[in-house]
Amino acid sequence: MSLAMPLAMPLARPLARALAALLAAGTIAACTDTTTAPDESMLDRHAPRGDAAPDARAHTLLAGGAMTVFDVTAGAFENAAPNLSPAALARHESGDDAFSTVFVPAPADVNPGLGPVFMNASCEACHVGDGRGRPPEPGAPFASLLFRVSVSGDGPHGGPSPVPGFGTQLELSAVPGLTPMITASVTYAESTATYGDGSTYSLRVPRYTFQGEYAPLPAVMLVSPRVAPAVFGDGLLEAVPESEILERAGRHDGYDGGQRVSGRANMVWDAVSRRYALGRFGWKANVPTLLQQSAGAYNGDMGVTSSLFPAEPCEGYVTGCDRHAPEVADSTVAATAFYTQTLGVPARRDLDAPQVQEGERVFYEAGCADCHTPTLVTGELPGLPEASNQEIHPYTDLLVHDMGPALADGRPDFGASGSEWRTPPLWGIGLVKVVNGHTMLLHDGRARSLLEAVLWHGGEATHAREHVRHATAKARAALVAFLESL
Repeated sequence: MSLAMPLAMPLARPLARALAALLAAGTIAACTDTTTAPDESMLDRHAPRGDAAPDARAHTLLAGGAMTVFDVTAGAFENAAPNLSPAALARHESGDDAFSTVFVPAPADVNPGLGPVFMNASCEACHVGDGRGRPPEPGAPFASLLFRVSVSGDGPHGGPSPVPGFGTQLELSAVPGLTPMITASVTYAESTATYGDGSTYSLRVPRYTFQGEYAPLPAVMLVSPRVAPAVFGDGLLEAVPESEILERAGRHDGYDGGQRVSGRANMVWDAVSRRYALGRFGWKANVPTLLQQSAGAYNGDMGVTSSLFPAEPCEGYVTGCDRHAPEVADSTVAATAFYTQTLGVPARRDLDAPQVQEGERVFYEAGCADCHTPTLVTGELPGLPEASNQEIHPYTDLLVHDMGPALADGRPDFGASGSEWRTPPLWGIGLVKVVNGHTMLLHDGRARSLLEAVLWHGGEATHAREHVRHATAKARAALVAFLESL
């Protein structure tokens, strides 16, 4: 059996939507066209906004405040923050060991618990150098891209509804003697369009196919491909007060060039505190804390259970997936979370280069800063004073925005619709090629460059994209130079 995208339109999630509406007004729109690039023939030209001056506070090398590191090598993303106390640094190094630990199938004397089905054997294997994953070339294995899955309707606490036998994530590997949940492959097609000056560009459109499933698939399965994101600076993002993020949810509510621009908070289930909380992490802001993110990755990516997530994803469907004692200690999960909390942020570069400054003007004139908020201020993060009360420059509002049908995965996640994505931080984006050896961007790595990533934008970002598309070649190059300086 094979299954190829696009997939079906999901149903709304009334519980999660109602919770989100308490704090940020908005409606859930579901779009599923993930197989074509934006239709340029339907778009109007937009004049420059010209109403936003660059944020002077962001004109600094200290992207991460006191947690900024000065490193432009392949290790730029894996440095401990320089302001850690000796005790915090020792804990960070312990977490580093946990992050790089390679699990093996039980029984084993060291690091048992991998599988029975899994995606990778360690955190580091997906987040190489604490940086970004990438999609595979056709015929290559899926090393750092995974597939979230669900069926229509609400799952536990209003989240995605698990696929019977598969859960909410496809596992493409299995321990010896067992069969992976499914096998996947990808092909790409090129979609050609033109800039305002008549020159052409091409966007790469992915298409995924699944076969060899180990259990019957439902007639309709919602699938979302997602590459592993970089993990540095996450402690600072966790330290931004919830009130500041929620206040920003309505700040840009309105219309700009005919397109509504209004980020929304995704209120999700906090499995630790057993309540609904603001989602901050994940491509759809579907995870509230780094502790939950770490425990979820152990379980979903490695098949390693913990007290927080004690069930194997294949429980009840495969021999060996029965409930058992947790395979990773709570202290190890906490150490891993602390490690990601305490990674430093690479410093800005080339601040005063004329081309970079010109690109910064293009960034603001296009309206990119409406969502990619340059400056945030952290509050108090319990247990980590080093991340507290810092002025930081991540270029994100931590909200979800409608990005239009071309980028839609058609899969709601709590209050985020099938066309909404969290604004990803831009800090360090210019060093991805140095650290990870590629420039594959967006949630599934379909964009092969910074400019392609911009050209995939739609929905609320249509105006910004069109400003860039109709800019001169010189202005486009300057924008790229600015982004590479972050």
